[in-house]
Amino acid sequence: METATWADLVGTALMGTERKGGTPAELLDAAALAVLRRRAGLRPAAAGKRPATAPHDPRPALPAAARRRLGLLLADRSGGSGGRRGAAPNLAELLPQWLGEATARGYAAPPELLPALLDAARARTDLRPDALALAGPRGLWLAELNTDWRFALRAGASGAAPPAGDAADGPEVRQLWEEGLFAERVALLTHLRSRDPRGALELLRSGWSGERAEDRLMFLDSLREGLSAADEPFLEQALADRSRNVRATAAELLSALPGSALAGRMAARARTCVAWDAGESRIVVEAPYECDAAMERDGVVAIPPAGRGERSWWFGQVVDAAPLGTWPERFGGRTPQEIIALPVADEWQGDLHAAWCRAAVRQRDTAWARALLGPIPTAATAVAPVGDPAKLLAVLPAGERSEWVARFIASHGLSEAFQMLAVCAVPWTEPLGRAVVDALDIARDAGSYPWSFSGVMGLAERCLDPAEADRATPLTAVPAESADTSPGAGAYWAEAFQRLVGTLRLRAAMSEELA
Repeated sequence: METATWADLVGTALMGTERKGGTPAELLDAAALAVLRRRAGLRPAAAGKRPATAPHDPRPALPAAARRRLGLLLADRSGGSGGRRGAAPNLAELLPQWLGEATARGYAAPPELLPALLDAARARTDLRPDALALAGPRGLWLAELNTDWRFALRAGASGAAPPAGDAADGPEVRQLWEEGLFAERVALLTHLRSRDPRGALELLRSGWSGERAEDRLMFLDSLREGLSAADEPFLEQALADRSRNVRATAAELLSALPGSALAGRMAARARTCVAWDAGESRIVVEAPYECDAAMERDGVVAIPPAGRGERSWWFGQVVDAAPLGTWPERFGGRTPQEIIALPVADEWQGDLHAAWCRAAVRQRDTAWARALLGPIPTAATAVAPVGDPAKLLAVLPAGERSEWVARFIASHGLSEAFQMLAVCAVPWTEPLGRAVVDALDIARDAGSYPWSFSGVMGLAERCLDPAEADRATPLTAVPAESADTSPGAGAYWAEAFQRLVGTLRLRAAMSEELA
């Protein structure tokens, strides 16, 4: 069997050694010998082109302890698989924070960890901006050698500058724009928009009519970065686009420019709908009776969602697209707080205030956002802000935002605070952190199960100032159960607080290592 050909050996394996003669061990030995003969007889192929040398990265290397920490974080990216989380910190949730801080300090990723770093960025898009920034030019060099990492070359402003550079009129930019994949073109446009808004607009205008509708929508959305009056002529043309979604996006962008012609048209419409009745000392509303072609061209959607009346639907769209500066003039120079306090006739107040909320968010108007939120709540005041409080809070300065949310939590607990907490600056201020920990303690004493507050607890692990670890440490003990508490809840709460404290201490250690 040793001298048998490869075809003979395959035939024996298919037919069986009993029929062809020999034993299974002899067949395997002969096959191993035949493989060695075949490999020894191969002629070496011509050597491929050697890759270019990796570029130099002038940034400082990570401190040794931080380098080891990054290795541990990249090695444990699973983040758990549901169920009971245990008391150990979730390293997968700490990786984005570590990457953000390392990037902000200007470090370069260790060369030996670049493959794992790129794998992490490939698996999680939320990691890409900071992961690719940390990977730097060597990360892009590696990405050119492995198709699994080609996303890094298309990242643009999402993590690394495109290879075409910053000049919108450069030949490399033009070639990438005309020949690149859709994702590459979106990344390029977003990248250029942050550096040369006018040049990016001209690039977009150059082939606009030939783009697919879904592509035009994505490209138009990139104009949010650096939006200015210079974009108005192009956006006015887009109001006549054959795609309804493109028209709607163009109208939304124009309404965010209070000086635009569309904003002026909407203001005129809004003034015909909302007036002051001096005799009754109240606001009166006369909603539109039809949605004409001019309104549709300016972004008003004619058909309302199920359960919504046509007139109130049209009215809300007109008012939320009108500049907020329309209303002090309309109501005798009153401030936003004074206008919002005015009575509104015929149950139109909810629609009017909701439209003003959307306008305040779109136009980033802090005075109106502050007025619509109302005073910072206390235990004696009921809070029922119109619209989405989290979106209104996002318009306010960071310090005022945190103070408002801290007082809200102190007065009303955590049940309605999750979205508000998500828009607060990280790390949370000391008053906000104290309010969150105290509210969690109150919920524990009330006998609630901790998983009812798992979202807030997860935010606290990532957003609390690590200095709050000492404040939370006494809560890690298992409380005594009473007849009013849920069975076993105390042990779960203790475990959750142990994880919180452990995570805060680990975050403090990571910061020290990076420093």
